[in-house]
Amino acid sequence: MAEQGRTLTELKSRLVKAEQQVAPAADAEAKPAIDAKGRAYATGKRKNAVARVWIRRGAGKITVNGREEQVYFARPVLRMMLRQPMVVAGRETQYDVIATVTGGGLSGQAGAVRHGISKALQLYEPELRAVLKKGGFLTRDSRVVERKKYGRPKARRSFQFSKR
Repeated sequence: MAEQGRTLTELKSRLVKAEQQVAPAADAEAKPAIDAKGRAYATGKRKNAVARVWIRRGAGKITVNGREEQVYFARPVLRMMLRQPMVVAGRETQYDVIATVTGGGLSGQAGAVRHGISKALQLYEPELRAVLKKGGFLTRDSRVVERKKYGRPKARRSFQFSKR
């Protein structure tokens, strides 16, 4: 019985030590990941598009591939998509965004930039993670176009059936 009591106290002390070791690791995660130029970097992906995104303190200007967002994404829906994470976080006029996007079409590129902005915001201000996660902005949308199969005109479409 005395051995069990001793082992329980030993286990409790080990548990306390383990919790103390875990606590500093949680604090290390919460630190902003900002480079020497005051920017946070993240990669966003959607369909076949990949966006490299940098955010820094500024007036809310978004530049994509060296062009203004109104020029690159002419459709208002795509521009709204870009701004969603910043609006949800309440930071639409506090950060400048510089993005380079390759691959895919305009819709996929807009989704990739949005994903990158969300990840970069979370790295710049870790306390925004809960808000962005709840809005679904940190999750990569993994849906991609299905490949065309041999013997079919499209991915799933069949040729018209002829009875005679």
